[in-house]
Amino acid sequence: MSLALAARMGSLGTETAFEVLARAKALEAQGRSIINLGIGQPDFRTPDHIVEAGIKALRDGHHGYTPANGILPLREAVARDIHRRLKVEVSPANVLVVPGGKVTMFFAIVMFGEPGAEIIYPNPGFPIYESVIRFSGATPVPMPLKEDKGFAFDADEVLSLVTPRTRLLIVNSPANPTGGTVPREQFDRLVKGLERHPHVAIMSDEIYGQMLYDGREHVSLLSYPGIRDRLILLDGWSKTYAMTGWRLGYSVWPEKLVAQAERLAINCHSCVNASAQYAGLAALDGPQDAVHDMVAAFATRRKVIVRALNQLPGVTCVEPGGAFYAFPNVSGTGLGSRDFQDVMLSEAGVAALSGTAFGAHGEGYLRFSYANSVENIAEAMRRIGKLLTERTNKRH
Repeated sequence: MSLALAARMGSLGTETAFEVLARAKALEAQGRSIINLGIGQPDFRTPDHIVEAGIKALRDGHHGYTPANGILPLREAVARDIHRRLKVEVSPANVLVVPGGKVTMFFAIVMFGEPGAEIIYPNPGFPIYESVIRFSGATPVPMPLKEDKGFAFDADEVLSLVTPRTRLLIVNSPANPTGGTVPREQFDRLVKGLERHPHVAIMSDEIYGQMLYDGREHVSLLSYPGIRDRLILLDGWSKTYAMTGWRLGYSVWPEKLVAQAERLAINCHSCVNASAQYAGLAALDGPQDAVHDMVAAFATRRKVIVRALNQLPGVTCVEPGGAFYAFPNVSGTGLGSRDFQDVMLSEAGVAALSGTAFGAHGEGYLRFSYANSVENIAEAMRRIGKLLTERTNKRH
C-alpha cells in the first residue's frame, strides 16, 4: 500500500529561489563561475555587537525555553523601536516573537483561510502568500501589481476585489519581488475604503520597511488607528540587520487575535531560541550605523543595476523604491521569463529568478537581487549582455 497524503499537500507550493540556488551551487561544484543575484538576503555579516550578544546569552546560561510570545525585554524593545521609527504606540503584550517572517504569514492565513473564504494577495508577490492560501483551502484572489504604476497597488482596484467572502487582505510595501513602494495617498484611500468592509482583516508585510531610497517615507499601516483592531503587522530582523540565518521575526496582533496567535505558536514551535532573542534585543537597542551603511550600499548598487539593465537589448527596468530587488521587463528579448532564467544560468552563469516564480502576473519579468557587490553586478550584466547579443546575432 502506498502512503496516503492529505489532499491539501498537493496545493502547497515552494520558493524557486532555493531551487535556483541549489542549481547554481551544483554548477559551481563543477567548476563554473556563477554570480548569484537570485537569493533574497543581504550579503553583509550580522553586526559584531549582535553576534556577541547571542554568544553572551549562551555563555550566561540562556539555554532553556522562553515564553511562547518571546522574552519580555525583547517585546518591550520592539515596542520602543516601533515608537521611535513610526511614532506609534504598541503594547508589548501584542507582540509575538517568531522564528522568521514566514511564520506570521502562515499564522495569519491559516487563521482566516478555509474553503469558501477568499484572501487577496499581491501578484507578483512573495510566493508563500499564494502557496499557503491554497493550502488553507481558501481561494487566492490576486491583486495585480503593474509596471506602469511602479508596482504599487491602486487602492480602488484592490477595494473592487473585496466580496462578502473576503477574510484577509495582504499588502507588502516595500515589496518583494518588485521593489515597489506604495505612496501614502493610496494607503489613505485603501484604509478609507476598508471602512465599508469591517469583516476584512489586513496583514501588512513590512519586512523591508527600513530599506527605502531617494527620500521615500515608510508608510506603515500601524499608523492608521481605524484599522488597528484588525491589523496584523509582519516585521523582523532578517533583512534590516542581515540576520536571515538567525530565524527571528515578530508580529504585532490586534487585541482580539493575539491569544489565538500565541496558541498557534505553542502548537507550532513552542518558542524562539533564547540566544537569538538576546541578539535581537542588542540589534534594536544598539547602534544603528550598520543598518544605515548597508542601505547606503544598496542604494549605490540599485543605481548600478538599473542603469545596466536598461542598457541590455530588449530589457527595460523601472527604478525600485525600496527593498533590494530590481524587476526588469524582459519581454523585448523574445524569451519567456522561465526560459530567460534557465538560459541565463546555464549559458551566462548568472542566477536570477523568473517573474513567474512570484505569480502569473510576473510573466515577462525577472527578479534580480542586488544584495551583491558592485563588481559582481557589473560582471553579471556584462555576461547577460553578451548572451543576448549572441542570441540576436544567431537569429540574424
